[in-house]
Amino acid sequence: MCARRFLGLIFVLTLLIVAGAFAIYQWGGRALVQQAVPKGRFEPPPQGGAPVYRDPSLWVARPGTSGDPSLWLPGEVTDDGGARRAAVFYIHPTTYLERERWNAPFVADAQTEFRTRLFVESQASAFNGAGQVWAPRYRQAAYGAFLLNSSDAQKALAVAYQDVEAAFTEFLSQVPEDQPIILAGHSQGALHLERLLQRQVAGKPIARRIVAAYVVGWPIDVNSDLPALGLPSCAAPDQTGCILSWMSFRDPANPELILDQWTKTRGLNGGERRDRDVLCVNPITGTTGSSGRPAHNPGTLVPTANLASARLEPGRVGARCERGLLIVEGEIPPLGPFVLPGNNYHVFDYALFWGAIRRDAERRTAAWQR
Repeated sequence: MCARRFLGLIFVLTLLIVAGAFAIYQWGGRALVQQAVPKGRFEPPPQGGAPVYRDPSLWVARPGTSGDPSLWLPGEVTDDGGARRAAVFYIHPTTYLERERWNAPFVADAQTEFRTRLFVESQASAFNGAGQVWAPRYRQAAYGAFLLNSSDAQKALAVAYQDVEAAFTEFLSQVPEDQPIILAGHSQGALHLERLLQRQVAGKPIARRIVAAYVVGWPIDVNSDLPALGLPSCAAPDQTGCILSWMSFRDPANPELILDQWTKTRGLNGGERRDRDVLCVNPITGTTGSSGRPAHNPGTLVPTANLASARLEPGRVGARCERGLLIVEGEIPPLGPFVLPGNNYHVFDYALFWGAIRRDAERRTAAWQR
């Protein structure tokens, strides 16, 4: 990763910290909400209905794309030109931080485009050893849409999901019918992935093709959400057709300002959501509710001291599942001043375990092939 890009990532994370702080205090200071929520009422995007994803320009990454950011690798990882058996569908997190509209336009401003490519580069790249990555652009909901439980916010999220579903349909039309599939997302992307699993995978023949679904940075209730997603949680590191989900914190962890409001909503099957029932699958072990020592973590993405590049450092970070959270342990490298209130490492959900995620995806893809 060149110096310009990595320094840009630092800038991105700074902005996301601001966005995350707004989200955490969404039901606290109304002044903060007023500063973050998009101006005016929701209006349908001028582009109208779902886009036609046959257009290659609507993809940040897809096979054959020039300058595909998902192909990036840290210097410590060698691309061995493996089979890359799977097709990977990845949904990026919120990168549109403006207030001018409720949904990002397809032709976004330069900073939104820069942030979007950086997240594909630093997150989706973890899967490029297991398969070719498809990462759609979509009219993501502005981060302020998460601050209110309003009809405007729900309409904005519906537009974003409509695009994701249309992109997934095109993705399926382009990959061979017998090819295994990895699904992945983070934050807003994970929210849309939950809905995609519920609507397009659960109870359908395609479920047999799913290697794993990485629903990261968004809570899943094991009783009121998980059954509606059509796949179980991952109980073994070589299990296929299962879900991995985690939210990274460090002790003393305080998720109340997030989960208190989440528990007031109904689950995907209409049941009650409870904070003690949040799913945690440890990316180091690949199993539900487990612990993994730092020595078993193949690598954390860490910026160099001069912020000129990123390197992969093994054996630094461990983690254990506790009360539905993934509690980070060990000698956490200096990742930057981007930890959210409550010791929430949300921004680093992928970076902390980049090597483990890569190993996990390759292992499960090989198991699916067997």
